[in-house]
Amino acid sequence: MEDRYLFRGKRIDNGEWVEWNALTGIPHDVIILENTICQCTGLKDKNGKLIWENDVCDRKEQYPEIVKYCNGDWTLDYSYASHKESGDCYCNLGFYTEERKCAEVIGNIFDNPELLEV
Repeated sequence: MEDRYLFRGKRIDNGEWVEWNALTGIPHDVIILENTICQCTGLKDKNGKLIWENDVCDRKEQYPEIVKYCNGDWTLDYSYASHKESGDCYCNLGFYTEERKCAEVIGNIFDNPELLEV
């Protein structure tokens, strides 16, 4: 199964991350916090770590960026730094993982909200 068909979310009972693929679905004995469900981008950061929707990435710019799906592509969104709506300021994730190989996952918006303090 390709990585881009993977999903993850946090369990309601203990807050741990659970991964599943689109074909098998969420395990029957697990209840997931709906707002934490994220899709895998299928891309890897400069250290070989899979990148997920809502991960926070660093590419040595002024602010870390949030991985979002926008206009049919995976992006690095930094709209929050300008106090703008998500999708207003972003760049292409694939370019910075495949061409420049400089994006690094440093956390996610659920476990590390402090990374997004401006």
